[in-house]
Amino acid sequence: MKNLKKISLVVVLMTFIISCKTMKENNIRTVSGKVESVESGKDGYTAKINTDEKGVYFATISIVNVGGPQNYKQVKIGDVVSVKGEFWKTEEENHIKVIQILSVK
Repeated sequence: MKNLKKISLVVVLMTFIISCKTMKENNIRTVSGKVESVESGKDGYTAKINTDEKGVYFATISIVNVGGPQNYKQVKIGDVVSVKGEFWKTEEENHIKVIQILSVK
């Protein structure tokens, strides 16, 4: 009986871990567009990106989230960028926590 409880607990924990990872992977999105504004922050910045589909995304770009200073790039207003990251939506705004800067032109 004691072993059955331990096995059940392990199964429940594994299910929880797998479901959390799957949910996180489903929120990964790539966004491309023109930078309209840049607001500096503590260890990075937030860029407002307008896409060709008339969507607006607020991209949070930080040194830590992109994997260190070697992967970090500063964008300017008018740059055309492509970024990949974790997407979420508030009531009226689209946000993306950038994990990879794909291109800056």
